[in-house]
Parts: sequence; C-alpha cells; structure tokens
Amino acid sequence: MIQSERIKILNENTVKKRKYVLYWMQQSQRSEYNHALEYAVETANELDKPLIVFFGLTDTFPEANERHYSFMLEGLRDVHSTLAQRGIQLVIQHCSPERGVIPLSCDACVVITDRGYLRIQKMWRHYAATHIDCPLIQVESDVVVPVEVASCKEEYSAATFRPKIKKVLRHYLIPLKAQRLKHYSLTMRFQSFDVSTTAKALRRLNIDRSVKAVQHLRGGTAAAKTKLRAFMRHTLHKFADLRNDPSLDYLSHMSPYLHFGQISPLFIALKVKNARGAGTNAYLEELLIRRELSMNFVYYNDQYDSFDGLPAWAQKTLRRHARDHRDYTYTRNELERAQTHDPYWNAAQNEMVYTGTMHGYMRMYWGKKILEWSGHPEDAFRIALFLNNKYELDGRDANGFTGVAWCFGKHDRPWAERPIFGKIRYMSADGLTRKFDMDTYVRRVERAVKKIT
Repeated sequence: MIQSERIKILNENTVKKRKYVLYWMQQSQRSEYNHALEYAVETANELDKPLIVFFGLTDTFPEANERHYSFMLEGLRDVHSTLAQRGIQLVIQHCSPERGVIPLSCDACVVITDRGYLRIQKMWRHYAATHIDCPLIQVESDVVVPVEVASCKEEYSAATFRPKIKKVLRHYLIPLKAQRLKHYSLTMRFQSFDVSTTAKALRRLNIDRSVKAVQHLRGGTAAAKTKLRAFMRHTLHKFADLRNDPSLDYLSHMSPYLHFGQISPLFIALKVKNARGAGTNAYLEELLIRRELSMNFVYYNDQYDSFDGLPAWAQKTLRRHARDHRDYTYTRNELERAQTHDPYWNAAQNEMVYTGTMHGYMRMYWGKKILEWSGHPEDAFRIALFLNNKYELDGRDANGFTGVAWCFGKHDRPWAERPIFGKIRYMSADGLTRKFDMDTYVRRVERAVKKIT
C-alpha cells in the first residue's frame, strides 16, 4: 500500500474506459522499489487492465551530454528487461516526454507519473496535466520522506531540517513490496526506441558529444546494487571515520545511480539500517538528511541555480568583498583544463573530467577555490555550476545544485570575516595537507586518468 502523502492528483479529469493504464516513468528509472510503478500496477489491477510504461528520451535536457546519456541508456536497458520479467512493456520514444505522453494517453484510463523537483521536471508534468483528458497522478518515489511532509518551507540548514525528518521517518522507512500484475502487456504493439545496444542508441541521438562516456562505471540498477553490496561489506564500517579522506575510498558511489533514479533511496536506507554496524548512522545522515535537504532547497527555491538563490547574508558578504585583491585569478577555460597553481585542486578537477565523479570532500574544496580565484563571486558561482553540470554524472540535480550553493554559504552559517570570502566558510590547501595524505590522492587520480586516456 502506497502512503497517501506520496500521491498527488495533477488535474481534475475522470478515469476513462480505455485499453490500458499508463505509467510515465521519467525520474524513477527502475523497476523495483518504485512507488509510482507499484501504484500503477495496483491501479491497473483494480481497473482490470494491462500496464504500459512510457519513457520520453529527449535530446535537449539542459546541460546533458554523451556522458550522461550513456549512463542513463545503460540503466534503461536494465529497466526494459526487468519490466518484461513482470509482464510489463516499456515504450521508449525519442521525443520530449511531456509531449510524447499525450498521444499514448489517448488510449489510457489513467496516467501515473513519478516526481522530479527541478524546474524543467515541474514544467513537463504541468504541461502534460493540462493537455491530456484522463487523470494524471503523481507518485513520489525518489525521497524517503515526501518533500512537503518533511517541511512546508525552505529550510535554513540541516540543523533545522533534521528534527522534522526524524519525527516522521519511521512511518516511511518501510519496505515496498512488488505486486503481481493481472494482465500482461508484452503482446501489445508500440513503436519503441531500441536501447539494447548503448553505442547504437547513442548514435541516434542529437546530443552534445563534447564529454565522452566513462567506461569504468556502468549504469543501471544491477550495477548500483553490486556497488552497494561491496560498500556495505567492505567500507561501511569505517565510513564515519574515513569518508572525508580523499586519499582513501570509503564512499558508497551511489550518487550517480540516485541521480538517474536507478536505485531507490528507500532501498538503500533499509539495507544500511539493517546492517546496524559502525558507519550506519553517519551514512543515513548523508542519505536521509543531507540529500533530502537538497530536494527541499530546489523545490521551495525557484532560484536554486542562481547566485540570487543564496541566503541574503551570503550574497551581502560576498558582494561586499567582490573587489578584494586575489593572489590568483583564472578564467573558466583555465579552470576547466586544471591549469592552476594548486596540484590538489587540479587533481580534483581532473578526477571529475575523466571519471565523472569527484571525492565528496574535494568537491567542497574545489568549489571554495573557484570562489577564491574568480574575478567576481557571481562569476564563480556560474563557473562552478557549469563545470559541475558538464562533467559530474550526478550534476544537474538537486544534490548538484545544492552542493555548489553550499560552497557559497547555503545551509551554512556566517564565519569569521576574511578577504574575498567575507563570512563564507574558508578552506585551504594547508588544511588539506594537515588532515590527509594529499600526495597519495594526487597519485591516485593520475593513475586513474592515465588508465582512462
């Protein structure tokens, strides 16, 4: 049974007597632990109809490139095969999703969709809701606690958000059971975009080719679960103590899979919670508090991708220090090519450019230094977002936008005032070397880049 708080009716149309129930899958790109899918199965069974799943494959998602599309297509291949095992046909169409769903809805009793928090995702669902003649029902599945239940407003920090999540968490931290579908849809005829071969599918897309796919990291639910099992078996027990050390690898590497909805945050939370070992609480803090705080930010703040979306105190202090002397300044191209005086920053940039990921602690340092080395804080914000969204597999989502904003004061507090940063938290290379073996980090990145190139 799906909690009613996850369900939102997006228009006032009545259920029609037609051929099938349609699930418009877009954010939650998986066939298990997907509340929207299970609600669609339940609805199809109640109406005694088969279920069709639709995915709209657009060429024009903002700032997406071949790296992102390749990872996503690998995941969709998983979805295609695992849905078929449940008797459900996946129809992928090469189109803008909010328009592609309309003709398919003409034979649908009702359309179910999942939820996204970015501006474009909201626009897609609003457009579809006003252009189809049957009900469009949204079911939230990519957070553990529904965003409006967690808080009715934009939260100041994790400290204000944490007690609200913890107050209701038990109600939502429960397993989701897959339901059996009464009527299969595999024999129904639809034209569908072929994702069986990723390279071939990529060639058919009219997309940005400037950033190539990463070969060492595979997309999809199966790959995500393999990585999660390895993390829980080998590194979770030391996550609390060693997760911030860039010279080591004690991270879960779940963020790219969460970004594309290829694994459920609820599934991860239950697995980690049941482990009940050292590192469990620290990891759940990252997954349930920090990650869902980012959803809160982009949902309630329409300027989440703008300098103007930062807290007033952060904007004020940065603008006051905008003309401060900078020992080093770099252009966007120099930063993109890792051409700075700082070997640690260069390593972090190269890690992102070549592997599609960056160690979490280094992402904070990386963003702080862009602020320090740019001619103006607003330029720095734009550069950081540009680079993050271009190269990170988990860029262009709530976590990505919030991570960049954090470097400029979001979800933080004012600190002692200093040049350039004003009251924004400062990070230094000396701080890195005091805490960590940074030469080992640099060598690790160099080996990874050499292997890739």
